[in-house]
Amino acid sequence: MKRTIIEVILALALVGAGAFGWTNFKGNQKATGQLTELKAASEEATKAVAEKEAAIKAAEEEMATLREEMAPLEGQAQQLAAVKAAMANGATLADLEAAYKSQKNLSAERQVGLGALRMLTKGAEDPAAIESFRKALQMSELGDRKNTICAAQIALSAAGEKVAVMADCIPKSAKGDKGDKAEKGGHGDKAAAKDGHSKDDGHDHAKDDGHGKSDDKKAPEKHAVHWSYEGDMGPERWGKEFPTCAKGKSQSPLDIRGPFVKSRVVVTTDYKEGPLKMINNGHTIQVNVVPGSKIRIDGVAHELLQFHFHRPSEEKIDGKPMAMVVHFVHKSAEGKLAVLGVLLKEGNENPGIKTLWANMPMEEGPEVAPEGVNFNPANLLPREFDFYSYEGSLTTPPCTEGVRFFILKSTVNVAKEQVAAFPFKRNARPVQELNGREITTN
Repeated sequence: MKRTIIEVILALALVGAGAFGWTNFKGNQKATGQLTELKAASEEATKAVAEKEAAIKAAEEEMATLREEMAPLEGQAQQLAAVKAAMANGATLADLEAAYKSQKNLSAERQVGLGALRMLTKGAEDPAAIESFRKALQMSELGDRKNTICAAQIALSAAGEKVAVMADCIPKSAKGDKGDKAEKGGHGDKAAAKDGHSKDDGHDHAKDDGHGKSDDKKAPEKHAVHWSYEGDMGPERWGKEFPTCAKGKSQSPLDIRGPFVKSRVVVTTDYKEGPLKMINNGHTIQVNVVPGSKIRIDGVAHELLQFHFHRPSEEKIDGKPMAMVVHFVHKSAEGKLAVLGVLLKEGNENPGIKTLWANMPMEEGPEVAPEGVNFNPANLLPREFDFYSYEGSLTTPPCTEGVRFFILKSTVNVAKEQVAAFPFKRNARPVQELNGREITTN
């Protein structure tokens, strides 16, 4: 009996010890799990702290860089504030507007200057200021008045207008990666010419850009050429920077071939002699024309802005190009562009071109005006005035459409030596697709 009692007590003790051991085991297991969780949480917290510290360090470095970049801007801001305060009374603006009243047509540069003065005096949202900048862009769409175009685009953008700013106009500090990443503007299109843009006649180029005269006699800024007639930015790649060049459906030049549609349009010229002003803009030789010369299309006057040359001819007749072509670029009062094309066929020496070539600048640079030399654009026209006509575009970026072309059927001679003396071996865009357009003839 006594033995039995002892065995029972021992059994109960053993059970109690087992229960106690099991309880301790479960408790330890739970504690171990909690410790693992705490360790993981600690590691995550340490990682998060490290990331925050790295982010803070990067932010501090970026702030230091921004302070360095802001330092010169602070001085510029103070200068701008001083200029704005000086113009606030409006007296200078009133004087300038009074001085310009007597001028029928202001140059693109003067339109930008007038817009800038209005913006300083009356604010960025002044309708007259915005109108001045828009007029400047419209006048600059044919050439490479880069500074004028950039000034107008940036001003309109600052005023809240929807306008694409060319990549070349964006300050390096605003582009990121020290200016390596450039936004597309459009003319564009980098331009889209109507927003400002471009270089050509539609063409072409010039310091005035063509398109017209240039009031800036200073040498052009040295900047990267954003398009060319060969290489990485040749015609086949213009569309990467100037979308209309690739996507447009009414592009120029064309291979002119039948069938043709009969046209009743009447075109007459009234070109006058004036002082010779020439420019080599890196893409062509361009002659800027003083006001007074014009063509009339069904009685509507189009002022001759400039004429320039392509080698070989951009237009082809039944698949065949000529040695060269001269494009006369005109604009109506409503802003409509019209190009008169004269094909130059290799033959006898051309007296008019002889005069031009004797005075043309062989290297890219500012406009030159030989003292005492006058020229009449009519010297380059044939006697007969039959033509082919079609709706096209600028033949250089931004390839803006809505340009009316008249290509004369009669050619004009140019000597082989005169062709060879032209400083550009090739500056012609390949012919484009017709895309259902009609080519008319009178």
